[in-house]
Amino acid sequence: MNKRGGIRFRSVAGDRLACSLREAAQLLCAAALTGVLAVPALAQSAPPTGPDELDPSAPLEPMPDLGVDWPDPGAADQPAIPPNPQELAEEPPAEPAIAAEDATALRYRVVIEGLEQIGPAAALNSAFEQQSVLHKERNNVANAAQIDRRSRNDAELLAELLRSQGYFDAIVEPRIERSARALVVLLEANPGEQYRFQSVELPGLAAAGAEAAKLREAFAVKPGDPVIAEDVIAADIALKVALGEQGFALAVVGEQQILIDHETRRAQLVLPVETGPLASFGAIRVSGKPPFSASHVARIARFQSGEPFKRSKVDDLRRALIATGLVASAEVRVVPTADGRTVDLAVNLDPAPMRTIAGELGYGTGEGVRLEASWQHRNLFNPEGALTIRGVAGTQEQLAAVQFRRNNFLRRDQVLNLHALASHTDRDAYEAKTVQVGGNIERQSNIIWHKKWTYSLGADLIGTDERGVFDALGVKDTRTFLLAAFPATLGYDGSDDLLDPTRGFRLGGRISPEISVHSGSFAYARTQIDASAYRPVSSQMVAAGRIRLGTILGADALSIAPSRRLYAGGGGSVRGYGYQKLGPRDLDGDPIGGRSLAEFALEARVRLKAFGGNFGVVPFLDGGTLTNGSWPKFSGWQFGAGVGLRYYSSFGPIRIDVGTPLNPRAGDGPVAVTVSLGQAF
Repeated sequence: MNKRGGIRFRSVAGDRLACSLREAAQLLCAAALTGVLAVPALAQSAPPTGPDELDPSAPLEPMPDLGVDWPDPGAADQPAIPPNPQELAEEPPAEPAIAAEDATALRYRVVIEGLEQIGPAAALNSAFEQQSVLHKERNNVANAAQIDRRSRNDAELLAELLRSQGYFDAIVEPRIERSARALVVLLEANPGEQYRFQSVELPGLAAAGAEAAKLREAFAVKPGDPVIAEDVIAADIALKVALGEQGFALAVVGEQQILIDHETRRAQLVLPVETGPLASFGAIRVSGKPPFSASHVARIARFQSGEPFKRSKVDDLRRALIATGLVASAEVRVVPTADGRTVDLAVNLDPAPMRTIAGELGYGTGEGVRLEASWQHRNLFNPEGALTIRGVAGTQEQLAAVQFRRNNFLRRDQVLNLHALASHTDRDAYEAKTVQVGGNIERQSNIIWHKKWTYSLGADLIGTDERGVFDALGVKDTRTFLLAAFPATLGYDGSDDLLDPTRGFRLGGRISPEISVHSGSFAYARTQIDASAYRPVSSQMVAAGRIRLGTILGADALSIAPSRRLYAGGGGSVRGYGYQKLGPRDLDGDPIGGRSLAEFALEARVRLKAFGGNFGVVPFLDGGTLTNGSWPKFSGWQFGAGVGLRYYSSFGPIRIDVGTPLNPRAGDGPVAVTVSLGQAF
């Protein structure tokens, strides 16, 4: 041994071969792989050795374990052992310990026997496969030692899983057999008898009084039940939830004590409980940023001071604070008063980024290219007063707008919107230069709280200079209108998802009474009803349908501003036709809008298994009619059909729809394309 800890070999020529312990280990491992330990020139006669020198002709002493893992030929990170040039020159290649024809045979399959008669066999097999080393590495070639080691580890894993299901006497023996050109790793399980609870005690629960029976029912484990670890953990959690829901804000559930008797194969469970007194909500105290007041947090909460305590309402408040988009994290601590019968809530907030810059790029046939950008400060006016500045630059639309929005206005989930805008819109149907101010109060749905009912009620004052058709001759003219509109909406959403529904239905209605001033004044009302339904046909396909009915009551379409008329056609209407292309046209073949419309759409939303299920195709058939009559007519329909592509992102599906008109009129293009976020309806 030299001073640096290396192992020194002496050859007959007097030169020395020194290597570190790590290199020596690699050489020994290489020897184990090939079945040969080759040391160059050690077979020749050597000069006399001193007491400190090793005799090269002496047999090697047994080597202590150097802590080097058995080499894994299939492992990508296995360090390569470079060949020794002198060995290659002086020694013929050694025969491998495993013949080449056997190397490919060292693949295997896993078979488990002995679980056929037990209840949770399917769940056990699934849990085993998720954790098994044998299953994880089964597609890689391995040597016999590796397979043996994996089988023993997995035998212990399976035994542990059996014990978690109450089979405490379970024995699993691994065995390896050869079948054709593959190995069979057989795990023979002898589960034994399943242990059961002889008694289940919850000392201290009786202090809950009249609520004790409900709480005991929440702890689902009963005497006679099998000793299944997962069931005991679930019952523990359910008891804690029930205590919080029944008003025991300060309840403490102790540590489980399970005593196993292997002779009788029975178990005793003891779970101590300290319920504490029934409590009510007290005051709310707020710290941190954003600087929400206690009254604003109380408005967001679904409880008032003095109401019985419920843990779920505390959790709901935490989620609602984060849902504002202004809070990165919220800590809500229960603080008992002196008698413990009233608990205050200490709310500490950590702020989320307040400013957002966003952009959107889209294209639609008939709408052209549309680029939108916005800047938003979501808490410029505390609490939750957001200011948004928005601009649109497009081939057919230009807009500048400013909006003030206050969430949780006067009550939770109610929003106040105030807006002002100036825009220029150049469509085939009309050209409009518009200035508008207005506002509304609305109740919206969102991804976190998908609401059944939504509504809005607002008012707008509009000044617009518009070019379009205003008489039956179809000649375009320019007129200026001053409009006062009072739009209101009511919607019901019984679907299962806001952006990508797969079942249920939706129903929505809109009415907008309006007063128009142009060479006199008159009133009318724009109305519209939308309904859609969704039904799963298989695990990969959803059938979806939509209908829309609309009419203008109290005025002829040609007497009102072109931008306030009804239109049909485009990506959100009848696909295959250009934007607003359905209905009456002028002398130039441009649409002029109408007074009544009817539409339908049918889709088959097929999600592809390939590419991880992130893509889908959607064949569709749409139809619609638009007239200047009082009510929709069910003749003269235009139909479009096509196919769409869906990419299911983490924030919702992105759609590309390509449609073609089935009964086109003069001027209709052969194809219409729409790109947008979310399903068509």
